[in-house]
Amino acid sequence: MIGVELRKLVLSRRTWVTILLIDALPTLVAVLLAVTDIGPRPGAGPAFLSAVMTDGKLFPLAALAIVLPLFLPLAVAITAGEAIAGEAQQGTLRYLLVRPVGRTRLLLAKLVSVMAFVLLTLAIVAATAYVVGVLLLGNGDIGQTTTVSGTALSQQQLIGRTFLALGYALLCMLGVAAIALFLSTVVDSPLGAAMGTMAVLVASTLLLTLDAAEALRPYLPTRYWLSFVDLFRDPILWRDLVRGVALQAVYVAVFLAAAWANFSSKDVTS
Repeated sequence: MIGVELRKLVLSRRTWVTILLIDALPTLVAVLLAVTDIGPRPGAGPAFLSAVMTDGKLFPLAALAIVLPLFLPLAVAITAGEAIAGEAQQGTLRYLLVRPVGRTRLLLAKLVSVMAFVLLTLAIVAATAYVVGVLLLGNGDIGQTTTVSGTALSQQQLIGRTFLALGYALLCMLGVAAIALFLSTVVDSPLGAAMGTMAVLVASTLLLTLDAAEALRPYLPTRYWLSFVDLFRDPILWRDLVRGVALQAVYVAVFLAAAWANFSSKDVTS
């Protein structure tokens, strides 16, 4: 069942069009930064952007910061929201369950497919950003990458921390997928599940800006999304990263359990 879902994902034209659109934005940003030359110089402006402007090998992190707040979560919400609700809307869910496919197995296959989409998207965005960053923004003054703190970073450290950042982003999107998958088992409309998920994320983002919601901030799903930047400080600031991992783990566990409980007892009529 997992193989079938992965095959559908890879062969779907929508998958590649979505990835292309997500990948195009950071590429466009790199081109604009290189052509206009309006970014901050060393020691000026935000430390992260200043470091990226002088070393294109850090641009994959900038690309993550560009797509993570909105575009990638939107794609994940649509993909996961369609997982069960899409089958119900098309009238194929009942026939899937008539076959010797358990509901838990089907739910797991859908989740694996969604996360494969996220992993594929992150890998393509990071690879494209690295190539574009090095070509357009340079390879560093002396060929050695520096952290946003200004200290030297070896090639091995850069690769290791980049993979950690991609893993962290993957976990954050797993939290989004869990919410969308739960809503997909509740409604029969993929659009409804996707819009419901985005409503949760938009509300979380807005609440982060309100002083009155200060007590809620540590528990909002988007609170620690951009904390992967702390991996590129010297020393690494683990506090928000650990909190982010713990928070996403709770969201994943709660909403996947809710999705399983609802779907396993749901009366499927379509």
